[in-house]
Amino acid sequence: MSEAQVMPRMSAEAPLEPSQERLGFILVFLASLTWSFGGTFERFVQVDDSWTIVFWRSTWAAIFLICFMLWRDGPRNMVALFANMGWPGIAVAVCFAFCSSSFVIALSYTNVANVLLIQAGVPLFAALIAWAVMGERISAGTWIAIAAVICGVAIMVSGSFSGDVSPIGDGLALAIALVFSIATVITRRYAHVRMVPATALGTVIAAVFAATQASALGVSGSDVYVLFGFGALNLGMGLAFFSTGARLIPAAFAALICTLETILGPLWVWLIHAELPSGRAMIGGAVVLLALLGHISVEFKRLSRPARPGVTGMPAPR
Repeated sequence: MSEAQVMPRMSAEAPLEPSQERLGFILVFLASLTWSFGGTFERFVQVDDSWTIVFWRSTWAAIFLICFMLWRDGPRNMVALFANMGWPGIAVAVCFAFCSSSFVIALSYTNVANVLLIQAGVPLFAALIAWAVMGERISAGTWIAIAAVICGVAIMVSGSFSGDVSPIGDGLALAIALVFSIATVITRRYAHVRMVPATALGTVIAAVFAATQASALGVSGSDVYVLFGFGALNLGMGLAFFSTGARLIPAAFAALICTLETILGPLWVWLIHAELPSGRAMIGGAVVLLALLGHISVEFKRLSRPARPGVTGMPAPR
């Protein structure tokens, strides 16, 4: 799920310099571009056990994120960031561990387009959960977008019943979207939860659990390089780009840029691996994307007036 399929709350700080905002746009774009290659990386891995893939991907991502925090914050501040997360940070880490692990497993059952397009509805699912749990108000336009996303996902998942794709894969993709929506609501409610330490802890949890489930942890030499790219570069570096850039631009701008991942991800897999999504996936995905882009464009216009910087929330797992 992009770290970026979240609508974080706005900060009350003064507007940043145009050069800083431009840097934010570039970094979030690089994050979206980096994440879009997740499905392509996974399709190159020649490992039969999905849990082995989860272990190595999570391990490399954890190493990258910890090194990034050491470089950015220093050892003492890094320890403080972990210590100050509290139970909300741990809850977000568990959600992320579930989502990042399920992402890999889902790809072994269904195509990349189904997984990414179903996850595109995370911001709207999060709004629905926040309304049900915390009583947050939802505008009429958001209700329409939520209904459209639910219809689009239903069209995509209906392919599972016709035998076109596995119901396990689509079911996991839907579970990822729902669990990540819960993580999004937690980060909105507890604004002190920082994204990088929470996701770093999540990768550690995922690696430890995967180690207990994998039939074997050994991989070939060529797979080591692919798994390094899948974990450290695709997941870890993408998070580093996003966590740095999304704090410099309004939240709706970041979410709008990161819809590129949903568009580019299936495109790369089609061009490189000749994996073509089903007709129902394309129709349902188009409905989801149109609903999401319409909703975010409204937020884009609303937030362009005050033009205040956003505070990063929790990115979607990849």
